Amino acid sequence: MFVRTAVRAWRLTGTPAAAVTGAQLHVSSRNGLKYGFWRYVLGERSTKKFGEHSKIITVDGNLATGKGKLAQQLAEKLGMRYFPEANIYYMDDSTDGNFLPAKFNGHCSLKDFYDNPKNPDGNSYRLQLWMYCMRFMQYSDALEHLLSTGQGAILERSPFSDFVFLDAMLKNEYIRKECVSNYNEIKGVSIDEFLPPHLAIYVDVPAVDVHKKIQERANASEKKVSLSYLQSIEDAYKTSFLPQISETSEVLQYSGSEIQDVEKVIEDIEYLKFDKGPWTEQNDVTLHHLRMLVEDKDQVCSMLTLPLYLPEVTIGAMDYDAAYYQYRSLPGKKYADGYNADVGDKYIWLK
Repeated sequence: MFVRTAVRAWRLTGTPAAAVTGAQLHVSSRNGLKYGFWRYVLGERSTKKFGEHSKIITVDGNLATGKGKLAQQLAEKLGMRYFPEANIYYMDDSTDGNFLPAKFNGHCSLKDFYDNPKNPDGNSYRLQLWMYCMRFMQYSDALEHLLSTGQGAILERSPFSDFVFLDAMLKNEYIRKECVSNYNEIKGVSIDEFLPPHLAIYVDVPAVDVHKKIQERANASEKKVSLSYLQSIEDAYKTSFLPQISETSEVLQYSGSEIQDVEKVIEDIEYLKFDKGPWTEQNDVTLHHLRMLVEDKDQVCSMLTLPLYLPEVTIGAMDYDAAYYQYRSLPGKKYADGYNADVGDKYIWLK
């Protein structure tokens, strides 16, 4: 699988820089002393660090609805960490804008999806599965940040809402039914290991208005997205995601004009009791085990790499190994971050 190839290589080289900048999660060579059993025994507890805004909040909505701006504004005003929407290159630790080739990032293309979503080469499903994996990894980083620092996190979308795109692709005949079964098997053994967000905010903008906005300001490829696809995303949000997530998380819903009043949104958040869902059932022991899980990126990755055959996402053993060793031969990819002399790392023997 393309996912398994990239994940196998990534396990050795560590966490992407996008996950360690700013908050300094405990996974880089600069933070080599990871949280573990003995730190728990010696008294470190996540709950001791929790405050009023120690929450996971996700902001969802269709394309071009203003959810990203809302998420960033809320994070700034509430003192929470903002996680921009994960993209194809989330696992790519490049920080200079020179991203690695597609073969190391899911072998998929968003531009190709917009240009030809029904391409028989399977790009649409590879893109969808890869984006689920990226959102899953990002969500694990958000949980780790919350549990290790006590600072809440706000994300654009999450692995819990990712399926709305899968539903839309199926309805518009971009993917086969077998792809849905494959996706559900992988999701079924992964998503339940994580706690859902405390709050899901949905920005409700009609698909017709979204389509018009995209035509006015988007790039040439994005302008090719169909109104039918956008409507299917909206329908999946309203008929599937919102009813499901409301069982475990608080839900707030706003129109495109209502989110302009950020202070009103914050006021609504302050009024919530946050008395539903599995978060209320957690204690220091369960949070300790969750923190151990999300810190272990190798284990998190392993939940996404089931040995399932599907033409869209399966490659041969020879191609699999070739891609893996090509990745390992890239500058700075042979060893974990901080231990590669070929990119200027120094004093390796002292680390």
